[in-house]
Amino acid sequence: MDLFKEILKGNKVALAKGITLLESSLETDIISSQELISNCLPHSGDSIRIGITGIPGVGKSTFIETFGKILTEKGKKVAVLAIDPTSEKTHGSILGDKSRMNKLAVDENAFIRPSPSSGTLGGVSSKTRDSIILCEAAGFDVILIETVGVGQSETIVNTICDFFLLLMLAGAGDELQGIKRGIMELADMVVITKSDGDNLQKANNAKQEYQMALHLFPASENGWTPKVSVCSALEDTGIKDIWETISTYNQQMISNNYKYENRKKQDVYWLHHIIKEDLGNKKYNSLILEGKLDELETKLKKGGTIKQLLEGLSIY
Repeated sequence: MDLFKEILKGNKVALAKGITLLESSLETDIISSQELISNCLPHSGDSIRIGITGIPGVGKSTFIETFGKILTEKGKKVAVLAIDPTSEKTHGSILGDKSRMNKLAVDENAFIRPSPSSGTLGGVSSKTRDSIILCEAAGFDVILIETVGVGQSETIVNTICDFFLLLMLAGAGDELQGIKRGIMELADMVVITKSDGDNLQKANNAKQEYQMALHLFPASENGWTPKVSVCSALEDTGIKDIWETISTYNQQMISNNYKYENRKKQDVYWLHHIIKEDLGNKKYNSLILEGKLDELETKLKKGGTIKQLLEGLSIY
């Protein structure tokens, strides 16, 4: 099977095999995966990338399934990249998200890929960024990135998405203190889930509290004012409004060119991250002193993959 050609056709089996290739640590697979990414790169970028995170028990999987079904009914092609925790003992992962999204899993216009975090901090797999490129090349126009949970390190998901959605519960205690200020400042929208039945009033009260809290944070550089909403995935209320907010955001970011510029900044972030991760701080600092890092950033903005650029400078 020619993975690249089949991925371009939207073949979900080929897409799954391509992501498996990305996740492999075998040297031959690493070389093949870089070639695949290079081929897919010119066919990527035409999507809205939505990062979704929240405290344990907030109902991320239930929300994503209901949200995803609404989008596919609108004719959207939805890819869900769900990151599961990896066991420190066995290095395995439960990968249960697909089993929890039964309806979305069998939807013709949806693709769900659970992946192990492999110990990566930030709630996203180190290969998630490359997986997004493959999904976009396969024609998926909405990419949902679900993180393992919420915490200070979860903010890294903001470096691979266009829109950052934070799911919260009402009446769960001192939520604002518990999730730390950093992640609240990054949220483009805060949604209080499970807002139904006896919990509805609590949810509306929490909504007001979050709205007041967000006003205390500095204004975003993109000109967007974070929104707060309530929803119930079980009763299918408030979900369509969330998509309308995301669509408005996306149109605004395209019109002011922020979406394109922000993705370039994200690319530069990952360039620095991968150099530090693969080569260590000593080599990273020497590249800065030699002026090679500026050279790499310039070439990155003109196209190509990070690995290729590093190999081209013979620093591997």
